[in-house]
Amino acid sequence: MAWVPAESAVEELMPRLLPVEPCDLTDSFDPNVPPRTPQEYLRRVQIEAAHCPDVVVAQIDPKKLKRKQSVNVSLSGCQPAPEGYSPTLQWQQQQVAQFSTVRQSVNRHRSHWKSQQLDSNVTMPKSEDEEGWKKFCLGERLYAEGAVGPAASESPGIDYVQIGFPPLLSIVSRMNQATVTSVLEYLSNWFGERDFTPELGRWLYALLACLEKPLLPEAHSLIRQLARRCSEVRLLVDSKDDERVPALNLLICLVSRYKENRPEHQFPASFSK
Repeated sequence: MAWVPAESAVEELMPRLLPVEPCDLTDSFDPNVPPRTPQEYLRRVQIEAAHCPDVVVAQIDPKKLKRKQSVNVSLSGCQPAPEGYSPTLQWQQQQVAQFSTVRQSVNRHRSHWKSQQLDSNVTMPKSEDEEGWKKFCLGERLYAEGAVGPAASESPGIDYVQIGFPPLLSIVSRMNQATVTSVLEYLSNWFGERDFTPELGRWLYALLACLEKPLLPEAHSLIRQLARRCSEVRLLVDSKDDERVPALNLLICLVSRYKENRPEHQFPASFSK
């Protein structure tokens, strides 16, 4: 006579994914030893499933849950700062505090600035227009030449089409999170093949200030990529007095300290000598 568990008579509430015909086993079948045949294996699976409770409640210790959870940003891959290029801890704390104030101000006044009329010469590209956003932010001249450093002031007037539109609140307040993330990706891609410029730095700072928490996975990846690129460019700078050094340090600092909620006493590895 085949061995049949008592639990097999329990009504099944869920349909079987793969129907299993009754197994014709011998009286010597022992469910406590490893199965020797396919039939014994299937019967053992049935027995184990019959012993599983219908409802399982996870035992969670609330004390182990963080009160404020956020995405941790690992800066693995960042190049250490050359000797003399690292900012002081006090400088980092000041920059993080100032950035926090800017970010809160942007969120607080977003509705007001979004309702302001844009100048007639401002035409924001569509979110998916990568080349249009590069030209809009960096200017036609820098986009076309791939210039290193700020462009020279040759014309008496200000032609924002040529030099790029600054990240005014009336502009960035009109950008939703999908657009902010897209433009951050476009500019990061441009930066990945070119040097750092003030025009690029202003927009990267503004876009970081517009990112909302919790970070989207794609934003998480982008800011890590941005920090790594900043550390690579910093290695190529000949002098610690170069104006690019504090700007690059600032972006690395914001990614590694502010976005990661790193305690104030901890020094990012990308700033170590």
